Amino acid sequence: MFYSNNFDWAKTGRLPTSTYKIPHSIIALETKVVENDSTLFKWNGEKRAYKIWEQDLMLRDAFQYSCVPCYQEIANKIGEKRMNEYLKKLEFGEMNVTSKNLDVFWLEGTSKINQFQQIDFLKRLVNSELKIFKRTEEILKRISFIEDNEKYKLYGKTGLSIRNATYNGWFVGYVETKNNTYFFATNIEPNENTNKELFLKLRKELTLKALEFVK
Repeated sequence: MFYSNNFDWAKTGRLPTSTYKIPHSIIALETKVVENDSTLFKWNGEKRAYKIWEQDLMLRDAFQYSCVPCYQEIANKIGEKRMNEYLKKLEFGEMNVTSKNLDVFWLEGTSKINQFQQIDFLKRLVNSELKIFKRTEEILKRISFIEDNEKYKLYGKTGLSIRNATYNGWFVGYVETKNNTYFFATNIEPNENTNKELFLKLRKELTLKALEFVK
C-alpha cells in the first residue's frame, strides 16, 4: 500500500542527484573499485564546493557528506561500460550514461527516476533481490544508517538539485521497526514563500512527520 499527497507528482521522473549514491556505492563495491566502507579518498588540496569535502574521507563519510568529487572519482574508475551494465542489472530508474557525462549524469542532463521507482529499488535492496553480494548489502546498510530511537531505525539518503534557481529535494530510505519495514521517497520543491536555508532540513522533517504513524 502506498501513501502520497500527490500521486501524479510521485510518478514524475526527476534527476536522482545524491540519492544515486546508493546504487553508485553498490556498483563501486561490486566492481571492487572500492574495497569497503573504510576505503579512503585523498583530498588533493583543491578548493571544493563545501568545506566539509576539503579533507580525506572514507567511503562512509563521503556517502554521508554527499562528497561529489569522491563519487566522480569512483565513476571514472568504474567507466561507462561497467556503469551501464550494472545499471541495467539494478534497474535504477532511467539513467543516461555516456563517456561525456560519466561523472555528472546523476546531477545534470536527462537521467531520471520517480518516487515509485526509488521505493521499488530500495525494497529490492533490503529484500536481497538485487543479486549482489551479501557483503555489499551489509556495507550499504552501515553507510546509510542515520539514527535510531525507541520506535525505529532510520536509513536513507538525501539529494538536491538546483536548476534555473529552482530547487528540488529528495530524501529516500526506509525505517525498520520490530514488526515491519516502511519505505519512503520524499520529493519536494519550495514555493515562493519557502525559506531556502530551511528547505534542506524540510526534506527530512516532512518525512519524519509523515512517518509518525509508524509503531
